[in-house]
Amino acid sequence: MKNIRNFSIIAHIDHGKSTLADRMIQHCQQVTDREFQDQLLDTMDIERERGITIKSQTICLPYTAQNGQEYILNLVDTPGHVDFSYEVSRALSSCEGALLLIDAAQGVEAQTLANLYLAMENDLDIIPVINKIDLPSAEPEKVSEQIEDDLGLDGEIIQYCSAKTGEGVEKALEAIVNYIPAPEGDPDAPLQALIFDANYDPFRGTIISIRIINGTVKTGDTIRFMSNNSEYRVEEVGRFKVQREKAKKLSAGEVGYILAGVKTVGDTSPGDTITLASNPCETALEGFKEVQQVVFSSVYPIDTDEYENLATALEKLQLNDAALTFQKDTSAALGFGFRCGFLGLLHLEVIQERLEREFDISLILTVPSVKYNFYLKDDTMLEVDNPAHFPDPMHIDRVEEPYIKANILIPDRYMGALMTLCMERRGENTNYHYPTPGRIEFTCELPLAEVIYDFYDRLKSITQGYGSFDYELYDYRKSDLVKLDILVNGEIVDALSQLVHRKNSRARGMNACERLKEEIPRQMFKIAIQGAIGGTIVARTNISALRKDVTAKCYGGDISRKRKLLEKQKAGKKRMKTVGNVDIPQSAFLAVLKSDQ
Repeated sequence: MKNIRNFSIIAHIDHGKSTLADRMIQHCQQVTDREFQDQLLDTMDIERERGITIKSQTICLPYTAQNGQEYILNLVDTPGHVDFSYEVSRALSSCEGALLLIDAAQGVEAQTLANLYLAMENDLDIIPVINKIDLPSAEPEKVSEQIEDDLGLDGEIIQYCSAKTGEGVEKALEAIVNYIPAPEGDPDAPLQALIFDANYDPFRGTIISIRIINGTVKTGDTIRFMSNNSEYRVEEVGRFKVQREKAKKLSAGEVGYILAGVKTVGDTSPGDTITLASNPCETALEGFKEVQQVVFSSVYPIDTDEYENLATALEKLQLNDAALTFQKDTSAALGFGFRCGFLGLLHLEVIQERLEREFDISLILTVPSVKYNFYLKDDTMLEVDNPAHFPDPMHIDRVEEPYIKANILIPDRYMGALMTLCMERRGENTNYHYPTPGRIEFTCELPLAEVIYDFYDRLKSITQGYGSFDYELYDYRKSDLVKLDILVNGEIVDALSQLVHRKNSRARGMNACERLKEEIPRQMFKIAIQGAIGGTIVARTNISALRKDVTAKCYGGDISRKRKLLEKQKAGKKRMKTVGNVDIPQSAFLAVLKSDQ
């Protein structure tokens, strides 16, 4: 055990975590030059296309130190985005130490701090690593001062490297061996293993990623899940190399996987403890704290026959992504579906793409919303995240909406544009300070509903990509909230209803009406598209009718002949409008989700 090191790489977005992991894998000769590809641990297509890490991945690296000792390094590469911080917290639970990676040109950023605090909560030993020292704009001395002053970390152990060129990677590996402690545990005690991730394989069942705290597990053992007491026989244990590699056994301090033919997806939950049925441990491990979903949206299959497949697909995704929650939902316009909870809009986009790619299901999503607290006049409190459950306005005493504390880092030249954006989004209690010359750290309290709409995209636009944004849920505050219904030809389309602040209701209503006008095909009769709050119409646009020239065959003669034909056509259109149905195309639902910028 004294030669095992379990460590994780944590950092802000784009500070070079996956590239450093690539260099370490190459340095430990785990992959030939022919088989090597950039971002080796990012296995999903969507990760490669977007150039981001979504899932934390584990790999076991054999390393010979300069003192001649053989070490086993278990590396966990983690995501940097705030939407996937739950992935990071789960990955850190399987480690004793972490490399905190900081860009030599950008310095300490919002998510650097958030991930550092996560690591400290897990009592990890932290090695600061300054990356990208080969950049012309790199300022390693300035960044090392920042690390000592702002983060309070030991300046003696700061490592300098360039993950792109491979310079300094050897020293970083030596630092891991020297500064990160070996795992503790008793290989002879009853088995105690923490599930920190899982994957579904259609041929082998669930692949369970575990960190063994105490005891030993080998092929042929009967294991028990402590949350539901279900038992399975172990078919295979092993370690994560570039491919999965079988082993005879896994013992205390090691990170690896178990295959036990677990077909029921619900049995495996991250944070659960595995023990042996023949010699169980006395207490389960602490597990993970429940994650708070922030954004809610309903997901419906375009083809209603796909409903069962969607249910199975969501179950399998939840196994791989514990931050996703879902429950059944129905809609008059779209049929049966699921109400899903996400950690943010990027998380929502990724889940949508994974469902469409990995499970081949075409989807419609409703307008994303957040969870509001409605206090009724009979002193009851309702939590509402779906516009369909909006209570009768007569019974509402007050409404509270969630606010976040946003922490935004920008170059100082964009200060004015950022202030304007925050004021537009009902920002409060704004203040700022200069962590380094030329950079501003800006804090602001914002309603979460304003942030999920398109705040992040706008921030990136106004700061030309230099703004970094991190947030935490702060509190609930009183708000003037209304339900905005969209009517097409006098019929309410329930999937397009949204909960909005009264001040923004007209703008949102006009945006939705204009979007629908572009998407709905013209009919033989005039179609009115309206935005309404209760019985009050706040926005309206019309789709004009297609008209046949009925007077074409009338030439010369009395005007009354033409008028008679036009009156007849008018009456026909009026009758058609009362009985005509307007089919809304799928693209219209998606168009309303997009903002106008």
